[in-house]
Amino acid sequence: MQTIDLSTTALRELNAALQAQAASTNQTAWVIENPKGAHAVAVGLDAPIEVTVKGSTGYYCAGMNKQATVHVTGSAGPGVAENMMSGTVIIEGDASQYAGATGHGGLLVIKGNASSRCGISMKGIDIVVYGNVGHMSAFMAQSGNLVVLGDAGEALGDSLYEARLFVRGSVKSLGADCIEKEMRPEHLAILAELLERSGAPAKPEEFKRYGSARTLYNFHVDHASAY
Repeated sequence: MQTIDLSTTALRELNAALQAQAASTNQTAWVIENPKGAHAVAVGLDAPIEVTVKGSTGYYCAGMNKQATVHVTGSAGPGVAENMMSGTVIIEGDASQYAGATGHGGLLVIKGNASSRCGISMKGIDIVVYGNVGHMSAFMAQSGNLVVLGDAGEALGDSLYEARLFVRGSVKSLGADCIEKEMRPEHLAILAELLERSGAPAKPEEFKRYGSARTLYNFHVDHASAY
């Protein structure tokens, strides 16, 4: 296991070392100490390594992740796991705005609450939030799954495409073109698998599913006020 202390090592050096790892690397386990809210920690990784960040991070932690597992023992600032492609990112605390934004794949687990715009423009990523999510979550989400064990704020799924939203708690309001949908057996199976992978303490039957009504796919003058 390789331990790097950010109080004595430059962030640029840390990221360069992590980004230099390859699929065949022997150094698969990394520990980052004293992050002290640093921005862009463990970004751009592309190897099956495990990185544990002992503390909280600032903007864009684990952005553009491929293959790696990044585990933050504290909370994360805006844009955690932004544009993630694959791998796993786990946040033990809370996540700030637009967690998992534009993510194409992989699994993001937030064990606390997520702020506004969680999963904005998601393109295939799976996001599981143990707590609540803020307003405009899954705005323009295209594909993937957002699972919320707590409550969702205003305008959930506004201008949604084909992403699936599962919420166990209450939804303050649904955004334009987002509606509650039937929870069919295939959706229960998808949800069960995500809950198991993320270790979330919930049962699929406790959730409601939300998705696109598909009325905004093409512009219609009668819907102009919804844009």
